[in-house]
Amino acid sequence: MSAPISAAYSYCEAVTGSQARNFAYGIRLLPADKRQAMSALYAFSRRVDDIGDGTLPHEVKLARLEETRTLLGRIRAEEIDEDDTDPVAVALAHASRRFPIPLEGLDELIDGVLMDVRGETYETWDDLKVYCRCVAGAIGRLSLGVFGTSSAGGFAGAAGHDAARAGEYADTLGLALQLTNILRDVREDAGNGRTYLPAEDLAKFGCSDGFDSARMPSGADFAGLVHHEVRRARALFVEGYRLLPLLDRRSGACVAAMAGIYRRLLDRIEREPEAVLRGRVSLPPHEKAYVAVRGLSGLDARTIARQSTRRRL
Repeated sequence: MSAPISAAYSYCEAVTGSQARNFAYGIRLLPADKRQAMSALYAFSRRVDDIGDGTLPHEVKLARLEETRTLLGRIRAEEIDEDDTDPVAVALAHASRRFPIPLEGLDELIDGVLMDVRGETYETWDDLKVYCRCVAGAIGRLSLGVFGTSSAGGFAGAAGHDAARAGEYADTLGLALQLTNILRDVREDAGNGRTYLPAEDLAKFGCSDGFDSARMPSGADFAGLVHHEVRRARALFVEGYRLLPLLDRRSGACVAAMAGIYRRLLDRIEREPEAVLRGRVSLPPHEKAYVAVRGLSGLDARTIARQSTRRRL
């Protein structure tokens, strides 16, 4: 690997390590080439997210997002030289030559962030799923391009027809992670003028007034709303976890670690729904480390493989 490409990857890994706490725990478990590629994907995705979440005027955000889409087109067309001044573009261009990464997923991410910039809201879960697939399901499919799949994934019981559905499982797991994020960040998002939960769910539980306060108005069933969304997220996790037995050991460990952290966040939110109105719910480092070790052991992947085998019998 040339010095400029190595430096570009180092930059992306530094961005990932400093800004992606949960994500970074997972990709530590990958071999160097996959870890570098995932860092490049994260750094590009972070750039897109930062445009949407920043304080730039509306029209400037739209222009910056289109500039980023143009850059993505140059990466796709292999027009980025290794001495380009943009290290993220250099790293992602190299990663896309190393691995069959479906770069159109980053176009979907840009589409999702455009929804944020335009202030879109969502009437139903089907509406919200479109957004979640853009900003999270697409990341799952992009990651799968780096991880790769096999018909058995190193674990007995993972059948070939499941491998053909790996992209679908990766997409669904992304939805599970994003819905968990939305529950965790309801107060922060409200402060930024955003409401993601479906309007019909908010109305059903008397929460249509939003989440601008740590206390909900009289008559609002916030706990009921959270438990309703938690059940939805758990069903997505069950389906998405079928990806694990289809991955090699270290890729499966990476996914199990990241997903495991979010599942534990979901457990905490379910136990104390009102905690998300007081601030961001997170896991302590020792608990994240435990989840990473569990993922590296392959326990989650073997469990899912056995469950899949029983379902087919």
